Amino acid sequence: MPNLKQVIDVLETLYPLRYAEEWDEPGLIVGDLNHEVNRIVFAADPTSAIVDKAVATGADLLVTHHPLFFRSVHEASGLGFRGDIVRRLYQHGCGLWVGHTNADAAYRGVGQAAADYFGLVGSQPLVPIEDTAAAHPVGLGRVGRLPEPITLKDFAQRVFDEVSDHGMVTALGIQMCGDPEALVRRIAILPGSGDSLFNEVRATGADVYVTSDLRHHPVTDAIEQARYEARMRGQGIALGQGESGDGHVRPYFINTPHAAIESMWFNYALEDVPVAVERATGSRPEVEWFRDTTDPWTLSITSRQD
Repeated sequence: MPNLKQVIDVLETLYPLRYAEEWDEPGLIVGDLNHEVNRIVFAADPTSAIVDKAVATGADLLVTHHPLFFRSVHEASGLGFRGDIVRRLYQHGCGLWVGHTNADAAYRGVGQAAADYFGLVGSQPLVPIEDTAAAHPVGLGRVGRLPEPITLKDFAQRVFDEVSDHGMVTALGIQMCGDPEALVRRIAILPGSGDSLFNEVRATGADVYVTSDLRHHPVTDAIEQARYEARMRGQGIALGQGESGDGHVRPYFINTPHAAIESMWFNYALEDVPVAVERATGSRPEVEWFRDTTDPWTLSITSRQD
């Protein structure tokens, strides 16, 4: 079987670290490079429960999307949960590799998986990365179109169904901003926190923006600006792109559970990683995806109970 270094080399060919955002530090976090890798498990977050499950099932490598060390820390002792996780992983011979914003941007990574499962065709990166070595377009998010226009309400239902079927089921559900009966076709997607890219989305002329962690003020400001532009356009004054040809305000918004939409790429990783490891080393590791809900919310109340 391959050792950890050989497997990491494969992972970083599929999900190159050079695609990561400047503030991000994905890659190998814990592990003995000489350790043999027979079993790889995937999960959204390296929580204590996920680490326990990885260890209990004999994993040699845990691959997560979200980092263990998202912000700088200055200790990895038993005084905090991170140090305890590092200790347990080393104690049981299980490595930890993180594919974060590098996996967001990669071919068959986070953005592309969501676009494919939502039914987009002809999708391209929302924020492209120039990489002459890449055989396919890479970059953050995706923009594409549906084969046929459907109502915003029906597309929102599709997003919910696909995230639940191919990501993870959470208590949070999804939220939608816009006219439920408006027809939509051009879709922008950024799995994860996406309210920093409103301008890029507007520039694409997208009917809908699907992302996560949307906050009240940025969304209110964006939709109010679009309504204003539509009203001015009705008075013969062209401002921005607040209105599409059908007279509806654009873009609309769909807010998804963060970890759930970002987990959809593991469907591809389960196929791609063992094949690539076998091609590189002659041995195919066992793989499994832990679809345990790591979303922190456990209940969503939407109406009064009398």
